[in-house]
Amino acid sequence: MHFSSSFKTTLFYLGISLFPSMLWSQFEEDIPYLKILGTVQDGGSPHIGCLKLCCNSLNAEQKKERKVTSIAVILPKRNSSILFEATPDIISQWKELDGTSPVIFLTHAHIGHYTGLMHLGREALGAKNIPVYVMPKMKSFLSENGPWSQLVSLKNIKLIALEENKTISPSNQIYVTPIRVPHRDEFSETVGFRIQGPKKSVLFIPDINKWSKWKRNLKQELKKVDYAFIDATFFDAEEINHRQIAEIPHPLVKETAAYLSSTPKALKNKVYFIHMNHTNPLLNPKSEASKWVIQQGYHIAVKGQQFKL
Repeated sequence: MHFSSSFKTTLFYLGISLFPSMLWSQFEEDIPYLKILGTVQDGGSPHIGCLKLCCNSLNAEQKKERKVTSIAVILPKRNSSILFEATPDIISQWKELDGTSPVIFLTHAHIGHYTGLMHLGREALGAKNIPVYVMPKMKSFLSENGPWSQLVSLKNIKLIALEENKTISPSNQIYVTPIRVPHRDEFSETVGFRIQGPKKSVLFIPDINKWSKWKRNLKQELKKVDYAFIDATFFDAEEINHRQIAEIPHPLVKETAAYLSSTPKALKNKVYFIHMNHTNPLLNPKSEASKWVIQQGYHIAVKGQQFKL
């Protein structure tokens, strides 16, 4: 088969023009990305025993989509992932890891953050030495108390101790730094994580008592990252109408917004509220509370959102 010189020239220049986009497409596929796997507080939504409209009015799709707070970093090039929190919804969230092999980071020992580990044992997945990164007290808690200790003794999981403020690299593209935060530490210390990718960085603090109790300054921490997924358990005090706030201390969303009100718009734009109680109106994107938060310059995390790192 013979081609004219002009046709060959056309093919040559077509190839040249397509080559950069082909390279960019491949580059894009290699970039790690963060994926939101859930945005709800530990008890989930609908919440056990809740007879209020916030739970009773949910349709089938809302019930299916509302998952307990978890994020994952997917590393396409390495066919691996990093799962932050092992929640009660780990079965469905595991499926969203795109078939990658995960390691796990845990923030603390409250039910929404570690109890999904039970599905890695002999009764379910029967996992083999999945690395689970934890702070020292959390390591002791899991090692010394059943049924979690069985996961360790059967080598379903391999506990790896973290050190406060010490950065580690579970992948050559991702660096993770645990940051202590004040919280109800009945069984373990509590941490948030700073996650550094090739180009972007993330702050993940799903649980904290009050920003004023933290030895760090949230405004300064926001300057260090591109995205911040922070505690939004309760929108305001009206949600806590039958319990003492001292039992469940969290920064109210209205308090956080007031605290950050004088910061530049660019900093506010980094904030994504996450870890919302079943009573929190921010779970409804059409609520007046959600509209208000957006108007103030903040974001509300949504399951399925992805962010290139």
